[in-house]
Amino acid sequence: MTQLSRAVELLKGKIAIPACSGAEAAAAGYLEAYLSAAGVAPFRIGNNVCAYSPKNSKGKKTLLLNSHIDTVKPAEGYTLNPYEPVEKDGKLFGLGSNDAGASLAALAESFIYFSTVELPFNLLLVLSCEEENSGAGGIRAVTREIKDMDCAIIGEPTLMQAATGERGLLVLDGTAHGRQGHAARNEGVNAIYGALEDIAFIKNYTFDRVSPLMGEVKKNVTMISGGDQHNVVPDSCRFVVDIRPNEYYSNREILELLQSGVQSELKARSLHNRCSFTPAGHPLLQCAERLGIPAYISPTTSDWMRLDIPAIKMGPGDSARSHTADEFVYLREIEEGINGYIHFISTLCLM
Repeated sequence: MTQLSRAVELLKGKIAIPACSGAEAAAAGYLEAYLSAAGVAPFRIGNNVCAYSPKNSKGKKTLLLNSHIDTVKPAEGYTLNPYEPVEKDGKLFGLGSNDAGASLAALAESFIYFSTVELPFNLLLVLSCEEENSGAGGIRAVTREIKDMDCAIIGEPTLMQAATGERGLLVLDGTAHGRQGHAARNEGVNAIYGALEDIAFIKNYTFDRVSPLMGEVKKNVTMISGGDQHNVVPDSCRFVVDIRPNEYYSNREILELLQSGVQSELKARSLHNRCSFTPAGHPLLQCAERLGIPAYISPTTSDWMRLDIPAIKMGPGDSARSHTADEFVYLREIEEGINGYIHFISTLCLM
């Protein structure tokens, strides 16, 4: 079998196993068995599947190869069975085929390729779980046990361009409090009106530190819910704020700045999803430049934000197809991913 045919078969098998965030055990077992059959010695940290290259040796730095096992739930509008891999017109359809199954399969195949090669650095493969829901059992569980990671290639659909930084993510749950009353008598304190005032403040608030790299802090109120009867003034109203920080603000600082200007109670779902960027002059960036790989700052997040090491985010597929109905990846993109990863790592050896 060719590298491409092996990667496609691996991806087909993975698509056929439901692996929504928090329920990846069966898919992890499948990947563990696949790597074992390929001659490497995988091990599990929860549902994270990890493997060191057999050619690793002490005293060398370690390059992490990471992509994620889990998927989101199938989007509405699927016309195909999301768990039945379908190969048609040069495409492979199936949930997680693009995000990030193609990257996972290409990275796994590249890792196996280098497993018999002596490199100037060590290789560590981590196929992580709970990426889509930022779960505690994902890559953060790996970093609690494995410390020898110096830099990383994060496999996500980027059209094999190199994301050299990505915005962080801060999700706030807001709750405005009021007092119930009869709507006909105009009694009570309407929590919806309070929420609207606070939402207006958040919309109009300006974060004055603008990054030359990432631009301004971006924020959007994306959900709102209040009231359960037409004739009752509601005593609570809930809303959600999606914030994409730049590197000049910590998540905690953003939370405190917004909380100081609103009456609603704001709670962060997580303060750990910070911005990530690789400093100028790092070998990963030099390698991408030498190979003529376009570089950009990614608006989306990945497991990189849970790692405190330099990285690039790069992989086959297109982010615009992620989380969509009838998700697919082109077979040529998988092949380009394998060849691109192998070429990149081989060139990095010369840096």
